[in-house]
Amino acid sequence: MLVAVTLRDVAQHAGVAPRTVSNVVNNYPYVSAKMRAKVQASLDELNYKTNLMARSLRQGRTGNITLLLPFIAVPYFGEIAHEVVEYASPLGCTVLIDETGGQTDRELALLDVAARSGWVDGILLSSQGLHGKALANVRTNVPIVLLGERTATTTMDHVGIDNVKAAGDATRHLLASGCSRIAAIGGNSTPADMTSRLRLKGYRAALRAAGLPGDDSLYVQTAGYTRSDAALAVRQLLDAAAPPDGLFCFSDELAIGALRELHEQGISVPEQIKVVGFDDIDESRFSIPTLTSIRPDKPAIAKAALTMLLDRVKGTDVKPRDVRVAHQLIARESSAS
Repeated sequence: MLVAVTLRDVAQHAGVAPRTVSNVVNNYPYVSAKMRAKVQASLDELNYKTNLMARSLRQGRTGNITLLLPFIAVPYFGEIAHEVVEYASPLGCTVLIDETGGQTDRELALLDVAARSGWVDGILLSSQGLHGKALANVRTNVPIVLLGERTATTTMDHVGIDNVKAAGDATRHLLASGCSRIAAIGGNSTPADMTSRLRLKGYRAALRAAGLPGDDSLYVQTAGYTRSDAALAVRQLLDAAAPPDGLFCFSDELAIGALRELHEQGISVPEQIKVVGFDDIDESRFSIPTLTSIRPDKPAIAKAALTMLLDRVKGTDVKPRDVRVAHQLIARESSAS
């Protein structure tokens, strides 16, 4: 059986990045003669044939897509952006990235600019500012795929993880590790913060299933998801008459901030308090102690989002799709028994 040679295959054979191969295939002018010859030799040796999807994107289309993220500096979003670019490049797509700050007006403005510019074929949107009617009423002349949570009924495709189950998995892990007073930190009261509400739902459901009474004092909302926000929340929890022995943080940034504050307060992790984060950012493998975290399948998120977007770009007529990708709990030192 013949297997089509991909740009990734050529890149591996030539010892270069997939984007470099894409630049050569697409006759990008700023490639050195030496590099062009090296890549061309691998293209010839592997008998590479131009990707038909990439060719169709170039015929009457820009080959550009926009990725709108709340905060580029937040590690999780940076890692998602990396995965999107990794999958887009071999398809001959260029990813234009912009930051919304999670603000409703800016999200709407950037959606409008992208859609009306004629520069892009589609938009990947991770929204923290649009919800309810504002999201349902978004209309553009280019397709949009939502990343994260869908907070309203829309015609847009959507890809994300099961946040309720993932949060439950984190809580159950702490229970199995011997914790009986498990606190949670993260989230705010804004209507658009559906992700945190789902994680809170999963956390509380796991505690109820274990027969533990609800204790509102063990949940602390935070203004944001920064390490400083976590430090303030940890201080509040430690000031309580009965401090927690387990801590579920709604993001790894919060968890890493919590680890630092616990260290400052002389609290040993995991001996006195066990900690679990969410997102499994690269930093979680290097914290002290290393951080147990929920790992969303980020490559799968990027692949599913791009696949659905390119289907729409090609004019595929299908009903709005809701794709759930896998997650897993990665156990490390911060929750060791």
